[in-house]
Amino acid sequence: MTRPLIAIPARFSATTSALRYAAEVTARALAEAVWRAGGEPAGIHPADSGTAARLARFDGVLLPGGGDLAPARYGAADTHDTVYDVDTLQDTFDLDVARHALESALPLLAICRGLQVVNVALGGTLEQDMGGPDHEHRHIVHPVTLEPGSVAALATGVEKTDASCYHHQRVDRLGAGLHVTARAADGTIEGLELHGAGGWFTAVQWHPEDTAHEDPAQQGLFDALVRAAAR
Repeated sequence: MTRPLIAIPARFSATTSALRYAAEVTARALAEAVWRAGGEPAGIHPADSGTAARLARFDGVLLPGGGDLAPARYGAADTHDTVYDVDTLQDTFDLDVARHALESALPLLAICRGLQVVNVALGGTLEQDMGGPDHEHRHIVHPVTLEPGSVAALATGVEKTDASCYHHQRVDRLGAGLHVTARAADGTIEGLELHGAGGWFTAVQWHPEDTAHEDPAQQGLFDALVRAAAR
């Protein structure tokens, strides 16, 4: 049986010692979660053109975490001093991937930065910093409540889950058609879905790959993506 091919936009890395040079990488935990689900994970090179044609060969897309989007992408006049790892090509490519995946109804799972990319791609904005170490969601596991009947709730099989988070930014204004499907106890938006989405789609602000190897609820997001891709 052929595994559904899942595109994962690569991330630029300045230090990859085993390869001797800077590299384009996919987090191993993401690839393994897709593989456990029965998919074939494929890292794809960020480029500034031809995105639609390149995605046509894939059965699904996983938009992963990463550095911050350039605030200018969502109309911000200033850049907070906590914004990090901005890359123009990465931003262009990820935004194109999000738009084309949604427009073509390609199954799409967006994680952390991926959720923020989708929100910005649909005209939304981000809060550039949640307020420093006492307020950001970095290196913590916290409960998230999911909307009953949402794509995420159906995929995970739960309406409350412990989410592994690493983010200092969050959604401010929602993009067109998006609605909130998960929140943390402090009100931070942790899940988004799209009214009238033509294909399978959910976005989560946390990192399900961190605990998917031991938590069936988190693995369920990858399983659902691959099932949709197989159809």
